[in-house]
Amino acid sequence: MKKIQMVDLVGQYQDIKEEVQEAFSEILESAAFINGPRVKAFQQALEEYLGVAHVIPCANGTDALQIAMMGLGLKPGDEVITADFTFAATVEVIGLLGLTPVLVDVRPDTFNIDPEAVEKAITPKTKAIVPIHLFGQCAEMEAILEIAEKHNLYVIEDNAQAIGANYKFADGSLKKAGTLGHVGATSFFPSKNLGAYGDGGAIFTDDAELAHTLRGIVNHGMYERYYHDVIGVNSRLDSLQAAVLQAKLPLLDGYCEKRRNAARAYNRALADHPEITTPVTMRGCAGICDTCDCHVFHQYTLKIANGKRDGLAAHLAEQGIPHGIYYPVPLHRQKAYADPRYNEADFPVTNSLSEEVISLPMHTELDQEQLDFICKTILQYLG
Repeated sequence: MKKIQMVDLVGQYQDIKEEVQEAFSEILESAAFINGPRVKAFQQALEEYLGVAHVIPCANGTDALQIAMMGLGLKPGDEVITADFTFAATVEVIGLLGLTPVLVDVRPDTFNIDPEAVEKAITPKTKAIVPIHLFGQCAEMEAILEIAEKHNLYVIEDNAQAIGANYKFADGSLKKAGTLGHVGATSFFPSKNLGAYGDGGAIFTDDAELAHTLRGIVNHGMYERYYHDVIGVNSRLDSLQAAVLQAKLPLLDGYCEKRRNAARAYNRALADHPEITTPVTMRGCAGICDTCDCHVFHQYTLKIANGKRDGLAAHLAEQGIPHGIYYPVPLHRQKAYADPRYNEADFPVTNSLSEEVISLPMHTELDQEQLDFICKTILQYLG
């Protein structure tokens, strides 16, 4: 059996090696490293894939979130509601802009932000909601959009983990993750489902005026060289990363299906154990349905009951099986984001998840032998 990787980018590279090397050679020969034709071509391809009017590439996913908030004109003191159970980048940019983060609890089944908790947290200072599409599927966007419209709030989607996922509205219509709110932001960090070979990110919107503002912000506030119309930053996707992403984009749906197949294999082996809770989709499918397109499994995350998560993690490590604990410390307990406003009683789900979740290897190159070994090892430990 080949060595198990948490993410196998080397194996994935083999399928696009010639295309990437040819593109790199072209870029190196032309020296069009910044805002070159490759960036424009990828931007247009991603707009078409997502069905969104405007994609604004930038340097990374954290910048994408910050630039989205800058573009909306949020001001210091404005409150922004987001989930407590996520990576710190989401709340980091809120703090960097002098905005006030308001953390709320998540759903115990999907791990995504709880719309009821969002509505309870709204005050006269609230200006935006940032739902995070955690681990590969959308938050309950229809409910969140209704809340936002009711209270005249912006919706900024953190789509760093769910690019390629579909969201189905009650009327049966579908939209891609990241294109449902006023603006969406994503990351092209190498381990993402659509990952570059370095940092990269993008912002999505159907609002032409907002898109114009965002294009200025990413480039030092310039629309014409040396004329600065808005306060901006230096955040541009380079041509080499755009070339990698352009090669991968036509394969993204296939990548996501390979991840779903791995998730199905995990579910078949692990779902019946009383101390394991396997992932569910927000559509309530039993397991992962044959036509699933709502979950792209950036992570495959279990809940392990009865205080056995850490022991299992140690056992997996002993057997050479990589794993991740996303996330071991809730944001409201982090030193950087601690606030006397927060009450532990308001975060029962997040606090529980931080003690129970464990993510298994998940990528496009997993084979059945590896999946069988991982599942066998887990079941042997838990009994």
